[in-house]
Amino acid sequence: MNNPLLEPYVLPPFSEIRPEHVEPAIDKVIADARSKIDALLQSLTEPTWETLVVPMEELDVTIDRVWSPVSHMNSVVNSEDLRKAYNACLPKLSEFATELGQNEALYQAYKKIQDGPEYQKLDTAQKKVIDNAVRDFRLSGVELPQAEREQFKKLSQQLTERSAKFEENLLDATHAWSKHITDENLLSGLPESTREMAAMMAQRQNLEGWLFTLDFPSYMPVMSYADSRDLREEMYTAFATKASDQGPNAGQWDNTEVMQDILKLRHESAQILGFANHAERSLATKMAKDPQQVLDFLQDLAARSKPIAEQEYAELSAFAKAESGLETLEAWDVTYWAEKLRQQRYAISQEELKPYFPEDKVVNGLFAVVNRLYGLEIRENKNVDVWHQDVRFFEIVGEQGEVRAQFYLDLYARQHKRGGAWMDECMVRRKTRDGIQIPVAFLTCNFSEPVGDKPALFTHDEVTTLFHEFGHGLHHMLTKIDYAGVSGINGVAWDAVELPSQFMENWCWEREALDLIAGHYQTGEKLPDALYEKMIAARNFQSAMMMLRQLEFSLFDFRLHLEFDPAQSNQVEQILEQVRSEVSVVKPPKFNRFAHSFAHIFAGGYAAGYYSYKWAEVLSADAFSKFEENGIFDRQTGVEFLEAILEQGGSREPMELFIEFRGREPQIDALLRHSGIAA
Repeated sequence: MNNPLLEPYVLPPFSEIRPEHVEPAIDKVIADARSKIDALLQSLTEPTWETLVVPMEELDVTIDRVWSPVSHMNSVVNSEDLRKAYNACLPKLSEFATELGQNEALYQAYKKIQDGPEYQKLDTAQKKVIDNAVRDFRLSGVELPQAEREQFKKLSQQLTERSAKFEENLLDATHAWSKHITDENLLSGLPESTREMAAMMAQRQNLEGWLFTLDFPSYMPVMSYADSRDLREEMYTAFATKASDQGPNAGQWDNTEVMQDILKLRHESAQILGFANHAERSLATKMAKDPQQVLDFLQDLAARSKPIAEQEYAELSAFAKAESGLETLEAWDVTYWAEKLRQQRYAISQEELKPYFPEDKVVNGLFAVVNRLYGLEIRENKNVDVWHQDVRFFEIVGEQGEVRAQFYLDLYARQHKRGGAWMDECMVRRKTRDGIQIPVAFLTCNFSEPVGDKPALFTHDEVTTLFHEFGHGLHHMLTKIDYAGVSGINGVAWDAVELPSQFMENWCWEREALDLIAGHYQTGEKLPDALYEKMIAARNFQSAMMMLRQLEFSLFDFRLHLEFDPAQSNQVEQILEQVRSEVSVVKPPKFNRFAHSFAHIFAGGYAAGYYSYKWAEVLSADAFSKFEENGIFDRQTGVEFLEAILEQGGSREPMELFIEFRGREPQIDALLRHSGIAA
């Protein structure tokens, strides 16, 4: 059978890829890689960059070319058959990766380069590739006795399988629940755009009335605006108990055991490698030096934020009581009354801003911001094969007219697509025999789609999310490093990887940038000054509560991996409870099962690393403060950020790059100022 995954393509042939192509293609590339590695090691007399690293990179890329489009499609156009094929390949890929990481002859060859005269001839980025490789061999258990090596390999495979199961359960649980409404009275308070979207969802299912789901663009407006407290409670309960032992689908797709398995497997893997726990293992590749430094950082921020957050919460409770006689704020009341208080205090809501953020204006405005900062043009190419009709494709063009990078943009929420927003690599920049392979990115969001004859209208939060993901995209796409291992986001310490993404969010708040991003979808009118001033006044509304929410997630994640004890049961709930009692001001109900859908740490790369968001926010706020000093579109400052941060990828330590841009180490003041929390 002709297999499109095995054809030499320039961009993935998405429309031709079928589930039945997946496993044969993976089997073939893994088998080829095994025999090439054997041949390479037999013929290798003196390992050098050219004789060892270049062919090994080539092997990696060959497997990525098959797996990257498959893995992406599994996230954005999931189906029963594709999922089966995807799951069948996970253990094979995991086994191969561990086998590679434990290949002693390969390890010795890399070490020989590191310890020999060849190393001194390499450039900085090449040295970093070698150093990272030697470190990663050790973290794969290459130096362990044979029996422990086998055990480590087994644990890695099980971990891959359980993480995939966690995500699957979450996707199924999210899409299994919906709320069908035929009584219009229940819609009281909901904005017109939310009603229109719910009516469209109902029509698609051949239903009368309105249909609501747990996808964020459907869920969030109900929590923010629905006057029906019962409806809010019902949706909150379904959302907060996804994939758990509680709620409307209790016990179906339950992640309780899956989480326990994942934590056990991580803990045992870390201990085999000589770490006390997974938190220590996680820091082996990060900027933070040890667990205490992370805890101190998070607890310091919590201590600064909590008194302000308590004040914010007391105001909210008093407001809800005064307005409606509500004695106790429940979890499903908080967002609703916060929205009412915001409107009373600042006369502004996310909903009111939406008409000013139509999709084309926002997307073109984002491109204009990038152009002003870095002198790059972004243009659409409509002749590219995509996985869904709503997906668009763009090219980034440098000042000399050269195409520097390309990306796919998939903006709307839909069935069979996992929630959230993310950037992923389709291809990395690297030097090949035929010249430079340019980087290609996947940019995925879950925003409201166009309804009727209106374009898609975004909330300001969604605009900020788009800028965030595009910041990751620029980090991946604008790299000038030619070796895949440290090109773009590869090889970047995980707690620094959020720097370019959070950095980009700042432009969503600046008048000069908003004039590029915002324009009324009917009249093209710019965001009125009065509305802008309200938006800025409301920027730090409940920001201490928001800060504590992120710190709750970060501390929960870090302590869970630091204190995990396989002999104890129910640690997930216990530690979450402890963290909440120390830092939270909003106490969720007993049935809340937030952890069961915390995909970042159970299915993504953020285990014992969720603190990275706050850690990197210190870097990004401080980096942006240089633009505040010099002008937010100061080209010179833009070029300095481009050259010191975005183009360098993972070729040097993040602290070194930060100092190169800022002229000093990062300071926390800018973050506290931006968050409205006094230094």
